[in-house]
Amino acid sequence: MRRRLALAAVTAAGALALAGCGGSGSGGSGSGSDTAELSVDSAYMPQPVSDLAAGFLVISNKGGADDRLTSVGSDIAERVTVHETVDGSMREVDGLDIPARGSLVLESGGSHLMFEQLKRKPKQGQKVSVELRFAHSDPVTVEIPVKSATHTPKHGH
Repeated sequence: MRRRLALAAVTAAGALALAGCGGSGSGGSGSGSDTAELSVDSAYMPQPVSDLAAGFLVISNKGGADDRLTSVGSDIAERVTVHETVDGSMREVDGLDIPARGSLVLESGGSHLMFEQLKRKPKQGQKVSVELRFAHSDPVTVEIPVKSATHTPKHGH
């Protein structure tokens, strides 16, 4: 029994040492426990009714390091900003944290993306390309589907 435990410990230590020998760890592509591993899902944009639009999505981090959404870009708007809602009041922020082994939920009534000064108004059924930029990970490009202006996700964010 002791021999099996010792062998398991040596194997685990070797695997950890090898995991640490990876590249510089850009965050988005590493699988080690010291990097963020980001993925995006549940993205949508309600069809805009003015020169403003909102964007909602979930950024999951399966990695062992925190990261931060720092900025967003899209060719559809002059500016895309990150907002949080606190006590019913919306305000622009310079970024939002994505905890290790956790997620950042951007949802109606909470933190979200604001597309300002739209260059065109996308219609329901179209997709909007958005680049999410992070403090540590490589940028992630997401194709956000445009839903009806009154869309409510079936599985809440």
